[in-house]
Amino acid sequence: MADDRRMFCPAIGIDLGTTYSCVAVLQHDRVETIVNDQGNRTTPSCVAFTDMQHFIGDAAKNQIAMNPTNSVFDSKRLIGRRFSDPLVQSDIKSWPFKVIEGSDDKPMISVTYKNEIKMFSAVEISSMVLQKMRVIAETYLETTVKNAVVTVPAYFNEAQRKATMDAGRIAGLNVMRVLNEPTAAAIAYGLDRAVLGSICKRNVLVFDLGGGTADVSVLTIEGKKFEVKAVAGDTHLGGEDFDNRMVNHCVEVFKRKHKKDISGNAKAMRRLRTECERAKRVLSSALDTNISVDALYEGIDFISNITRSKFSELNMDFFKKSVKLVEKCLVDAKMEKRNVHDVVLTGGSSRIPKVQQLLQEFFDGVELKRSLNSDESVAYGAAVQAAIMAGTRNERVQDIVLVDVIPLSLGVETNDGTMSVVIPRNTTSPTHMERNYTTVEDNQTSIFFCVYEGERTRAADNYLLGKFTLSGIPAAPRGKITVVVSFNIDINGILKVSARESTTGVSQKITITNDKARLPIEEINRMIKDAENFKVEDEKYKDKAKAKGALEDYAYDLKSIVKDKEIRAKLEPESKKKIEDAIRQVTQWLEGVQSASANEYKEKLKVTKKVCDPIIVKIKQHKQSSSSSRR
Repeated sequence: MADDRRMFCPAIGIDLGTTYSCVAVLQHDRVETIVNDQGNRTTPSCVAFTDMQHFIGDAAKNQIAMNPTNSVFDSKRLIGRRFSDPLVQSDIKSWPFKVIEGSDDKPMISVTYKNEIKMFSAVEISSMVLQKMRVIAETYLETTVKNAVVTVPAYFNEAQRKATMDAGRIAGLNVMRVLNEPTAAAIAYGLDRAVLGSICKRNVLVFDLGGGTADVSVLTIEGKKFEVKAVAGDTHLGGEDFDNRMVNHCVEVFKRKHKKDISGNAKAMRRLRTECERAKRVLSSALDTNISVDALYEGIDFISNITRSKFSELNMDFFKKSVKLVEKCLVDAKMEKRNVHDVVLTGGSSRIPKVQQLLQEFFDGVELKRSLNSDESVAYGAAVQAAIMAGTRNERVQDIVLVDVIPLSLGVETNDGTMSVVIPRNTTSPTHMERNYTTVEDNQTSIFFCVYEGERTRAADNYLLGKFTLSGIPAAPRGKITVVVSFNIDINGILKVSARESTTGVSQKITITNDKARLPIEEINRMIKDAENFKVEDEKYKDKAKAKGALEDYAYDLKSIVKDKEIRAKLEPESKKKIEDAIRQVTQWLEGVQSASANEYKEKLKVTKKVCDPIIVKIKQHKQSSSSSRR
């Protein structure tokens, strides 16, 4: 089996989630969700920094309560965003870690690592999570993994998609494609329900409500063709927002009962949030539960009962907002709700009973499809797409055709400040579209273009993707020169823009390939080098921990020997004293040393063994001779 695994280089599917991530692979004619080193099928998207090392995943989440200011989560909510974004400013208030403004309005995460202040971008944190997922896959597959399909929310904009690809590159992955999360879930549903290959056409609506984002996609599945008709979404709506509401509610309850405000205490807030997250999950199956934290603040215990009804009341505006996305998506798809055959739920927050009730009411009582594993379906679909792109020969998936759409309109700013749409949202991707523009001034020899993404009429209200100037236009009266602007979107939803002057045959091509949305190659190379340094540091730490453990184990074995009554009776006084002195020296040294290197631990073990091993050998030989004589 192991030899077979080494024969090929598999491509994996990664669901890079806001709160949890998941990795899967298609092999042996089935998709396997890969468990991590803790035996879990999902891994927290969390990175924590300490005086000694950095942790990723379960290890990071487990020490978050002790080290909240240096434990980073929700990095997906920062990726591809500006520091001045109102949503970023809102999130900063609820995070225990520090986010400051970097260059070009980029949010930077500030943590203390090895007693030094370190700055990380959201891309770097996400790359660490992706690297963890890669290691999980490599450990299971027993081979190097380079190729991956990484999923993103359907409503991620250009900057966020590019940033995700950059994170994959820093993690040492070749991101073959960024795939929309609800589309990936639809692939999983199609395979799981054996919809593929059926003659009848089915309209499927995928409702994906996760930890940080909400997405809705309407697809038509016919045979092995998946055609996305429309997408709608909110990149800032999910379980984290529901948790925030519960935490704020509990802070107010504590304030009313005890006249104390705990909102400024990072450790108290983290412990309270952890308990609120647990309560949220419990309320998906129970009608009420207690939120209980011992000695939450200044030695005061906190206990409060919360019902499912109260939880729904706190978050009703969010729940209704998520259902509104369904309505918007159907309108864009030009489809009536009665024409939807299957309403498929995915994402951890889709388990919330009130959300399901509102959806069912919207679809006039139609039964919702809950057959997908909400935590794993997106990674499942990504693994299928990865296998297809890697050329895996599997009859079940090799003929799947995926037709996706772009989530947001793309265009350029006109002279009056409005956005002129070149590619409307929900246009099939990949695509190429052109639009003609003319000069607005007499004898104009250049045109300055600003490329935007979004749905607002005023260009400045949308997301600026990049700028360029087309020069060398022949002087002529206004309106006489025509410039053709071309927009090209590839399979990953990544945009390239060019312009050419066509009136007199003079042409010039400008392509946006590296704007502010994407990291410069120098910055990516620096981050790759930093990631390699982290790997070296981690290996050093593991080597040191192993060496320390070996010394402690040896000392423990020596203690067991001198405690054994039978052995103690046969030990010569001098030998007994040597062992006891050795135990005392090792114990005192371990307690006194603050930070030793792996070589120092190994040397201490070597010195101790030199004294004690001859005595232990004599004891073993004596035992063997006694046993032989008895026989």
